[in-house]
Parts: sequence; C-alpha cells; structure tokens
Amino acid sequence: MTTRITTRFERLRESGEMGLVAYITAGDPSLTATASFVLALAEAGADVVELGVPFSDPVADGPTIQRASERALRAGTTLAGVFDVVRSVRAKSDVPLVLFSYYNPILQRGLERFATEAASAGADGVLATDLTPEEAGDYRAAMHARSLDTIFLAAPTSPDARLEKIAQASSGFLYLISRTGVTGAKDTLPDDLPNFVRRARRITKLPIAVGFGISLPGHVSLLGGLVDAAVVGSALVAEIERAQSVEGAARALADRVHLLKAAALEGMSRRRQNA
Repeated sequence: MTTRITTRFERLRESGEMGLVAYITAGDPSLTATASFVLALAEAGADVVELGVPFSDPVADGPTIQRASERALRAGTTLAGVFDVVRSVRAKSDVPLVLFSYYNPILQRGLERFATEAASAGADGVLATDLTPEEAGDYRAAMHARSLDTIFLAAPTSPDARLEKIAQASSGFLYLISRTGVTGAKDTLPDDLPNFVRRARRITKLPIAVGFGISLPGHVSLLGGLVDAAVVGSALVAEIERAQSVEGAARALADRVHLLKAAALEGMSRRRQNA
C-alpha cells in the first residue's frame, strides 16, 4: 500500500534526511485556526502532521495536550469538524496527515463510516493511541481497505515478541515511545533509547519515528541518523497556548519547525562525519 506517508519517508531516505512529524490538537483554539496551523507547519518543513482528535479523557497525554483538548472541546470541536479541517488542508497541500485519536470516537462513529469519511477528506493514516494490536483486526481491515495507514505505539518496556506484533500491525511508520509515561516536553532523552531503536530495527523494515518528550533542537539533533523521524507535539501545542493571536501562533509554529529541521540536518551531518 502506497500512501503519502510512505512516499514521504521514501523521499527522506533517498535524500538522507531525518523527518519531522508535527502534532497539534485539532480545534485549539478553533478549527479554522487549526487549518492555518497545519499549512504553516507544512510550509516550514514538517514532513507529516498529526491532528489530534480532542477527547474528554486523554489518558496518554500530559498537561499541555490535556489543556489543548479541553480548549478544543469547549470550542465545540467534533470529529466531523476535524474531517473538515483535513478537507480544507488537502485542497491546498499534499502534506501527509495522520488522525491521532483515542479509540472511543472512532468506534462511536463506526469503523466503516470513520474510515470512509477520513479517506474521503484526504487523511493518510490513523493512530488510535489506546487500541492494542490484539483488538485491532476489524479496525485495520477497515482502514487498509481505504488505503489508510495504521500506526501503532511501541513502548520501551515492550519485549521483542510484542514489539514484533506491534510492528506487524503497523503501516506507514512504527512509532516508538521514547519513555514510559505520558506526553510532555522533557530536558533529556533516555539513555536506553538507542538500544530500543536497535531492537526495533532488527524486527521491522518500516520507518521508525520516536516521540513523547522530544521538544528541543538538541533532542532532534541527537536523533539524527538514529531514527527516520522525530515526533514533536507538546512543544508545538505550547506555542499555540502562549500565542496572543492565531497569526502569532502560526509564526511561532513555523519558527519552531525551522529550528527543529535545522537540528535534524546537523545531527545527520555529524553522524555521517563520524561514520
């Protein structure tokens, strides 16, 4: 199955670049603003954009994204509205789009209906953060039938057998969680992260992205040459929260992406020199 996600990672590999996956919460502070934010992220160099579907009980998320979900829900964000954002972005950009959701909104919509609407709007993949591979057979069938990648999370505590099962259920890329716990910006990367990535490399040929706690250019630079993409979420959501206007938030997001992409290039260059 070829999607915009797989095509983007192929291009990154051919050019020797590390990708940047940017997460923001849809509807924070409004759906109209979200569409402008996605375009700003794409124009600044984000390779994939994850659109978080706000949920009332975001148990995998830290305080920053929890607050964003609360703001989005107060603003009246619905799943139908998120599809409208995807449709609006797709009319102007080919940036790969992943719907990042808890499973409840997907199940409530109905698997077939959700998949049909997501694909029709122009989404490229779905990540259901609290869905396990063992329970995902019908979900994967519905998504793949409409050429939507299914992305699953793998934790550093996952033994090799479970890591292999998660990788087999994934398409597009394999998302490694850098540390146990919830999302949120951290000061340092875990010491055992390189070993976790090496274990995943032995198990799958999928591109590997690392997220949770990735916030600083230094983090991204260290990941250069180690993984195929860095996922940055809370740091971007915090830029939206701090901004005084939608226009200011869009500028701050673009500036942050420029810094992170420059750090990725620096990290790749350093590893090539040391190879």
